Amino acid sequence: MGPLTISPINAFSDNYIWLISKGSEAFVVDPGDADPVLTVLSQSQLKLSGILITHHHFDHTGGVAQLQPATGCETWGPIDSPAGIYDNTLQEGDLLSVLGADFSVLEVPGHTLDHIAFYSESEEAIFCGDTLFVGGCGRVFEGNPPQMRSSLEKLRCLPSQTRIFCAHEYTLANLRFAQQVEPDNKRLEVFLGECEEKRRDNVPTVPSLLGDECEYNPFLRWDSSSVQATVKQLGRLQDNSHDAVFTAVREWKNQA
Repeated sequence: MGPLTISPINAFSDNYIWLISKGSEAFVVDPGDADPVLTVLSQSQLKLSGILITHHHFDHTGGVAQLQPATGCETWGPIDSPAGIYDNTLQEGDLLSVLGADFSVLEVPGHTLDHIAFYSESEEAIFCGDTLFVGGCGRVFEGNPPQMRSSLEKLRCLPSQTRIFCAHEYTLANLRFAQQVEPDNKRLEVFLGECEEKRRDNVPTVPSLLGDECEYNPFLRWDSSSVQATVKQLGRLQDNSHDAVFTAVREWKNQA
């Protein structure tokens, strides 16, 4: 892991705005609300140099209009975004330096069509917005399930030690649903207990490790025989393709 400090700023009921800092400088990821960011910057005596945006939803962008004039920082966000608020637009393969660390841009459409993620190999970290959650994935609002699965497959191919900095604390509900999909998954049972303890103490369950997610997150386990067996048994499977398995699990979760 590199020299950056990454810490959560709580916003709304369950959002995490990620604060990336080094020395006296900082970036934030997906600031849906400016007030908690300004409070932390003041308390920590940090200068905001940049804002990274993963997608256009207001709970990820709502604080930009207040933060930019207050701090003079720059913004980076996805190209062809309905938000249209970025100083710098990004697409697949672009590189940017965040406080000395290199981040590459991955296009991960599905939740929204403009969704991107920021991945740093040196920091072993990815900021993935609402694409991948601890134990879950985002709803498919603008894309389609095969597109979302393709985006998740792109993330699944990253190194197993990659830390998943997602934007919401949805973990307990996600893991309880995952238990319905794989009731005999012992790794999942243990992890759910660990996360329940964290939430009782008001400790974030984020980040998780990608390698662990691959063991219990049903939205990364479309090729698991146990996941396939469950959706087949429930009569939800259209065919045996990976897209069909993922779609069946996503539609099931939508109704849960």
